[in-house]
Amino acid sequence: MSPFIPDWSLQQKGTSDQRRHQAKVKEALKRQLGDLVTEESILTSERGHRVKIPIRSLQQFKFRFDPWQGERVGQGQGSAKPGDVLGRLPERASGSGNDGPAGDAPGVDYFEAEISIEDVEDMLFRELGLPYLESKPEARVVQPQWMFKDIARRGLMGNLDKRRSLKANLLRNAKAGQIAVGGWTPEDLRFKTWVPEEVQEHNAVVVAMRDISGSMGDFKKKMARMFAFWMLRFLRSQYQSVDVVFLVHHTGAREVSEQEFFELGESGGTKVSSVYELCEEVVRQRYPAAYWNIYPIHFSDGDNWSDADNRRTVDSIRRLLSVSNVLGYAEIREGGYSSTLMSQFSKIQHPRFKIVTITKREDLYPALKTFFPRTDGGESGA
Repeated sequence: MSPFIPDWSLQQKGTSDQRRHQAKVKEALKRQLGDLVTEESILTSERGHRVKIPIRSLQQFKFRFDPWQGERVGQGQGSAKPGDVLGRLPERASGSGNDGPAGDAPGVDYFEAEISIEDVEDMLFRELGLPYLESKPEARVVQPQWMFKDIARRGLMGNLDKRRSLKANLLRNAKAGQIAVGGWTPEDLRFKTWVPEEVQEHNAVVVAMRDISGSMGDFKKKMARMFAFWMLRFLRSQYQSVDVVFLVHHTGAREVSEQEFFELGESGGTKVSSVYELCEEVVRQRYPAAYWNIYPIHFSDGDNWSDADNRRTVDSIRRLLSVSNVLGYAEIREGGYSSTLMSQFSKIQHPRFKIVTITKREDLYPALKTFFPRTDGGESGA
């Protein structure tokens, strides 16, 4: 008779189910990442505060017989193929759940998952990076990292290096003719020691440019600010040595503070070339390409005062592309029209000139990944 061997994995059933559930919640949230980055309750929440996000029930689906139809036997080849959709559960109506007349179809179970802005950042920033980041001379030395890189004979017991201490005890006993462990003395102990190590990062500057002309309505203004919000969160959490310059324009362009960049209202006409020429001046005077990685990003609705200024803007962009790692243009539209500025920009064939169109909230997430794609090798930091 074989001995009874208990299956201890059964004792971990609750823990494994919990891990599986958490993994599925994270997977569901990741699928909703495009909506989460535009969720106002997350954007306006304080750090550490958690908000509730509805998620479809995560049940494990399985086949079951209808109890009212009696016993049945399935046989034959049938016409179904692997992957065919046999049916779908009805979607719950949007809103509070009380929209429209009452129905007799079963609903879909939802539950609310708590999530904070830090959770969204962790999922989002794993997919972003500064593309074409190059090593430049005179790289900045950022805050040093403390690492265990030395061994001392004195230190805190929490930093005791057990392996080296054991080796020292064995060597001392062996020299005394006793091959054994024991008779410990303070001279046998070895301790790991913290050593500061300087870390250099590549110099980089992001020039954020925003159209504040009268044609930038509420939706366009909101999308530009949301994009800039996540862009700054990403840069400041992943890179310590990135400068950000804020430029705004209508018929003229000027440099502003971060607060003004987000708060300035909209008025006046539009002369797009002014902001690109100011960007050239800022780069030339303060951020030479020989020492800096340069990333100009422009938000506009594409309205410009003349075709002549469109051509002038294109000439400025071509000059900027010769010194930029990536130059991004995000055109924010309401409706299906195409701007004259976009038609001119479409003629520029350059691998580092990135163009995106934002017509709805869901376009924000793909736009972020277009301007800041994760580099080869999966590194998001400098």
